[in-house]
Amino acid sequence: MTILHTDIYKFSIPMHPFTIATGTMHYAQNILIRVHTDAGFYGVGECSAFPMIVGETQATCFEMAKDFAALWKGKDALATNQRMQELHDFTAFNATIKSAFDIALHDLAARAANQPLYKFLGGKKKDIETDLTIGIDTPENMAKKAIKFKEDGVRMIKIKLGRTAEEDLQRVRGIRKAVGPDIILRIDANQGWDFENAISALGQMGGLGVQFCEQPMRTYNDPHLPQLRTSVPVKIMADESVFDHYDALRLITDKACDFVNIKFAKSGGIIEASRINAVCEQHGIPCMMGGMLESRVALTAFAHFALAHDNIIFHDMDTCMLGHKTDPVTGGVRYRGYFLEIPDTPGLGADADDSFLQQCKKVTV
Repeated sequence: MTILHTDIYKFSIPMHPFTIATGTMHYAQNILIRVHTDAGFYGVGECSAFPMIVGETQATCFEMAKDFAALWKGKDALATNQRMQELHDFTAFNATIKSAFDIALHDLAARAANQPLYKFLGGKKKDIETDLTIGIDTPENMAKKAIKFKEDGVRMIKIKLGRTAEEDLQRVRGIRKAVGPDIILRIDANQGWDFENAISALGQMGGLGVQFCEQPMRTYNDPHLPQLRTSVPVKIMADESVFDHYDALRLITDKACDFVNIKFAKSGGIIEASRINAVCEQHGIPCMMGGMLESRVALTAFAHFALAHDNIIFHDMDTCMLGHKTDPVTGGVRYRGYFLEIPDTPGLGADADDSFLQQCKKVTV
């Protein structure tokens, strides 16, 4: 199956403002690609640039995508590992835009095998229930939002933190009081605390039923994670500290985390995400499937991946619930409440709406 050309779109999705410790997003600055082949069908991929975390913007992803597409013209789409290695040889890092190309190749391979992607990856159907995230706001407003979440049927709430320890403690206490004891609470500091704030905040959360804390400190504070982990009653999940399986092995060897959050925008897609999961599984470290601000195109890829890996036991797959003002996707994952229904059509089973794409900047390489 030979690659003929690739369509690249600035897949910008307007959003209600969403705030985390590192900044506020007003739109999802995504890229969508379609890799066309001589088999008469194309593969679809999407990524969501989150510059405060990965250092890539929609503009940088768009430019790199042109170079990547040129590298692949006239080559075998089914030689997945070889095609991705060409991108790695061409440029270091740039995991976010690489992930869109990785997803598109896997879509093509699964379609050629006439299998839904999760089956192509060796998976089977199981329940996937997502949490729902509350962005940073005043403690009062966050508690009010948590009550609404509970009324809507949410059973797991992820709370964005990362300001001062005292303010963040008020946020979690207020939400726990508002929703009662039965709702699972997860917190994510997005690197917002220093070591002292992390010790203070997490040290006082022992009675609040917090399931885990994601990425309490900046990655340069990774050497402090083993001490933090043994000093506080809340389990630690590594997120921004793990971009690849080498990072995962380093933290696991240092006994620096209890869990790992896998995101394609960090790993560069399915190939490296599988390696991260394998290292974690080998060492008894469960994983979570997470994302940035992707539409249901990439979300569908996340869901297929989660179905194929039993070590992924946590699901933070609310990306397009976080304030997207429109849903520019056909097919793909659907929400049944907060459970995800994954399509059984060949390949990814999701695509962008052509009418939405007509509004997007496009280049063909």
